[in-house]
This record gives sequence, structure tokens and C-alpha cells, in this order.
Amino acid sequence: MAFLPLRPVPLPGETDQRYGRWLDSVRERLDDPGVDRNQLCRQILTGLYLPGLAGVDPDTLDLDARVLVDQLDPRNVTLEPEYYRELDVTRYARVKPLLWLWEMFDRSPAGENTALGVPFRRLLAERVFRRCGHNFKAFPYVRVSFGYNLEVGDDVVVHRHVLLDDRGGIRLGNGVSISDFTNVYSHTHDIVDGREVLTPETVVDDGVRITYHATILAGAHVRRDSMVGAMAVLTKDTEERWVYVGIPARPVKEKSAAALAARPPSSHDPLAGDGVTAPDEAGEG
Repeated sequence: MAFLPLRPVPLPGETDQRYGRWLDSVRERLDDPGVDRNQLCRQILTGLYLPGLAGVDPDTLDLDARVLVDQLDPRNVTLEPEYYRELDVTRYARVKPLLWLWEMFDRSPAGENTALGVPFRRLLAERVFRRCGHNFKAFPYVRVSFGYNLEVGDDVVVHRHVLLDDRGGIRLGNGVSISDFTNVYSHTHDIVDGREVLTPETVVDDGVRITYHATILAGAHVRRDSMVGAMAVLTKDTEERWVYVGIPARPVKEKSAAALAARPPSSHDPLAGDGVTAPDEAGEG
């Protein structure tokens, strides 16, 4: 098996500088203590989607166009988590504009651009999550519920079309890798009355890999260096270093402690944004 760390992919110099200026501008505006995050979200999304309408009075538009423009302002939108009874309205009000900005950015022409999207989502995550460690990477169409109940360690990567349902809280340790189309839950419903909801915290320890299309059910503790295989449904805690597969997931193989200790050292991560090194596993699906 070949050792294949991520390779650098250069952009044209002027493009790279322009992206850097834009990201710096977004960061500075977000960190302004007097900023209205709803207005900032509207301004950024107008620039990405409808720059020709930036200075136009919305009341002069026809009804169809006005409804479209309404979608650029999170105050005109409701999101599913707002209907959950346990929502902390004050905390959610702070993060909702950033969650909507994240979702709408992903749907824009810029959303598939890895060089721009990874650092953009990172700067939002740092201002949404309860904790966001160093070198967080999220790819397009990652969705979270509340956002403020997420704790993320260093060098975590979350790939495309992943749901992180943090209603009861999710903790992701250092070096966690979550592959495409994975669902991680922290709430569950009574089998008779769906209005009866339990919200146990779900914990994913350091070095865990959750692979393609897997599901982690609420309250599970995925212990250090374990792995959940493709399409598996994890219903209970794992043991350290074990690989779990199937529905429901069961242990089938133990990772060698010696092999884990002999892994190659960290190598350059071209998506870290600051020239740092990171575990190569954190960049793989």
C-alpha cells in the first residue's frame, strides 16, 4: 500500500492574494464587536449570488425577485433546529447567521472551491462551535444542528454531506476523520411518541476514523483509535483500537498497537493554511 500524503495545489498568485484579502475582510467584519451578523450574512450572500442588486431597494423588485432576495437574510429564514424545544434561543441567535452563511456559501459557485471553502468554513466554525481546535477542515455540505454544542479538537476533517447532530452535544477528539455521507447523532426519540426526546452526548475520541455512509447513534462513545466501517450503524460504545462493521456494528479486527506506534510522522498539510504539519490520516476520507 502506497504512502500518499496530500499534495500542494497552487493557485495563480493574484487569485490566491484575492482570496486571502476576502477571507481577511470576512474575519475582520465578524470580529467587529458592533457587527450585526444578520446584515453581514446578507451582504456577503448578496455579493456571492446577486452582486447587481447590492445597492437596489428590495421594495422596488417584483414579488418573485423579492422572495429570492429574502433568502439572503437569515432573519427571513427559519431552520429546522429552531423548532426544537430544547433550543437555547439566545445562543442560537448568535450562530444562526453564520450557519446560514455556511449553508448558502456551499450552494454558491464558490462552494466547491476547496482552496477557498476550507478556510472559509474554518473561520465560521471557530465562531460557531463551543470549541474548534487547530486546522479544522470541512468540505461541502456539512450540516450541524445547533452548532454551539459541538467541541472539535485539532486536525479534525469532516468530508462531504456529513450530518453532525449536536442537539445533545458532540465531542470530536484530535485527529478524527469523518468520511462522506456519515451521520453522527446526539438525540433519539421514544418509539411510541416521537415528542419524547433524549439528548445524550456523543463522544468520538482521538484518532478515530468513521468511514463512508456510517451512522453513529446518540450517546455512543467511539474510543481512541477505533474505526467504524463503511455503512455500519454503531449503537453502543467501542473498545480502543478495534474496527467495527455491520448493522448493528460489531468488532471484527483489532489494530496493532505496534503498528499505530510505527506510523510515519506528520507531514505537510497544504490545507492547513499556515504551513503546519498534521497527521496524514486527518486528510483522508
